[in-house]
Amino acid sequence: MKIRRAVITVAGRDQQSLPLQRLVDADGRSKSALAIIVEEAVTAGADEIALVIRPGDEAAFRAAAGDAPSRLELLPQAEPRGYGDAVQTARVFVGDEPFLHFVGDHLYVSRGQQRCAQQLVAVAESEACAVSAVQATREHLLPLFGAIGGSRIAGDQRLYGVATVVEKPTPTQAEQDLIVPGLRAGHYLCFFGIHVLPPTVFGLLAELGDLGSRQLSAGLALLADRERYLAYEVDGSRYNLGPPYGLLGAQLAIALAGRDRDEVLTLLVDQLARSP
Repeated sequence: MKIRRAVITVAGRDQQSLPLQRLVDADGRSKSALAIIVEEAVTAGADEIALVIRPGDEAAFRAAAGDAPSRLELLPQAEPRGYGDAVQTARVFVGDEPFLHFVGDHLYVSRGQQRCAQQLVAVAESEACAVSAVQATREHLLPLFGAIGGSRIAGDQRLYGVATVVEKPTPTQAEQDLIVPGLRAGHYLCFFGIHVLPPTVFGLLAELGDLGSRQLSAGLALLADRERYLAYEVDGSRYNLGPPYGLLGAQLAIALAGRDRDEVLTLLVDQLARSP
């Protein structure tokens, strides 16, 4: 199992402009959020990348992709039919190979030597099955994410067998269906924004009809019933750009993990000292 292709979905109504926002990356260079995601994919081994976009946005996203990989395809989603449909738009591009998938409104900061996507791809290639990155997430953030239920794989504290997937569960539903033994109280394993998926996911989404068009999570729930499907708690953190101050939070996290950490810390201390 070798991952050569990546699909980044950036066509959502609420996320269209977020990947175009510029930040200072860990290397001190100004880049779009999209360019940072593309670099994450390339570093993980994907040399062919597809961007699922809204029609008419081709020029803006091609310019924002930065130093493109060997192959960059822009795939317009004909109608805004949902997340699952956006993923299905890449079916021909993906072909019959497993692929790396990113949402376009998250950025990632690793705590180790390997970037977050590299960690996930290493697990997927080793286990030869679908793997979704997850992060232990507080209960009050459940309305923002899909979440999984399952159990830890013996011998690996970060790897879980997925039994069920629920999109944006309520706390009551999470308590009933998504308890994962070993997690801290009030925490659930929510999606990180990176997946390695098999090509069979396209057939599962089509099988679900309109529900599959709207929700990728519904297809992943079916995947958990049909195939071996794992979740991996990567050594890092995700930063959702969508909420208020989401972009600021991502920028601070990237800067504090990067080349200009000392300068940023000095600026923060100075700003705190000036605050009333």
